[in-house]
Amino acid sequence: MFIVPLALTIYAFIDCLNTTEEDTKHLPKIAWVFIILLFWIVGPVVWLVAGKNRHHRSGGAEPASWQRRGRQQWVAPDDNPDFLKSLKDDKDAEAEEERGRRDGGTAPDDKTPPAS
Repeated sequence: MFIVPLALTIYAFIDCLNTTEEDTKHLPKIAWVFIILLFWIVGPVVWLVAGKNRHHRSGGAEPASWQRRGRQQWVAPDDNPDFLKSLKDDKDAEAEEERGRRDGGTAPDDKTPPAS
């Protein structure tokens, strides 16, 4: 009988700490922490029921823009168009530098002055 309420309190406490301030409902996050710790059995239950915005996925679809609140989270770097563009820019810069070396030009890290 002692382990179940203790486990529930620990779970709710960790869940509250990992929740962002904008996802907490009704009270500030610090108030929820005190409620969970002071009201040992009731506090965690109230937190789990009414303290946090729960995001439910409907059929695996992406959340609507109003749910994301302007945030975009990428799953992997190859899904991020900005990252892919930076890779292409880096590759183009390296190719241009290599062409300059082949054509007799100097590379940025060369210490020799260009021939006149």
